[in-house]
Amino acid sequence: MEYTVQELARLAGITARTIRYYDEIDLLKPARINSSGYRIYGPKEVDRLQQILFYRELEVSLDKIREILNSPLFDELKALREHRRKLLERKCRLELLIANLDRTIISKERGITMSDQEKFEGFKERMIADNERKYGKEIREKYGDETVDRSYRRLKDMTQEEYEEMARIEEKLMETLQAAFETGNPAGELARQAAELHRQWLSFYWDSYSEEAHAGLAEMYVADERFKSYYDQGQPGRAEFLRDAICIYTGKEKK
Repeated sequence: MEYTVQELARLAGITARTIRYYDEIDLLKPARINSSGYRIYGPKEVDRLQQILFYRELEVSLDKIREILNSPLFDELKALREHRRKLLERKCRLELLIANLDRTIISKERGITMSDQEKFEGFKERMIADNERKYGKEIREKYGDETVDRSYRRLKDMTQEEYEEMARIEEKLMETLQAAFETGNPAGELARQAAELHRQWLSFYWDSYSEEAHAGLAEMYVADERFKSYYDQGQPGRAEFLRDAICIYTGKEKK
């Protein structure tokens, strides 16, 4: 079946202006232009628009979507399965938040007191789910299921005060790391402070601290691109700098 811009817009639940814009940026070209000058879209374009809207739902930029869809390696079925997996993850996170919201509403209506842990349980569960999705395989292989699960339990049992303190330390860590990075000296005082803040931050997750484990984690930050990009934050070399600072701080620097 074929559609004009207006018809495709109604079908997809978006504006005709959006479809025209997708044409302008070479993201969704019409199959043809008819004798009256109307853009006409066929089955291939309908499928492509569906892919575009899936990616937009997952907050992927238009430039990135165009790059993905135009790649000769693009696999439509594989992409659909990946969309489904990511949307199910989002659904799970939203259900956790909704359940937490429902408990909060009931507690207000019935005058039931919720503990601080209960008030933030949904947010913590979402954080845990995100962390498991992004890094679960690697950290479980490195530290074992028991250690990782124990760390998650510690997070879930945190009071709101502890949670806020953890966030404050993480923010201070990133500020200090940037200042230390600008000195270029991983053995300097600012670098030592960054490593110490990192140790304090870890204490919220770890039952016990060891210099070997701290240095090992720092090495993983550099080896794994996802950790590396978090600590680099657009400044290549910051993750390596933090790794070096931690290795010096723990006395585990390479000879």
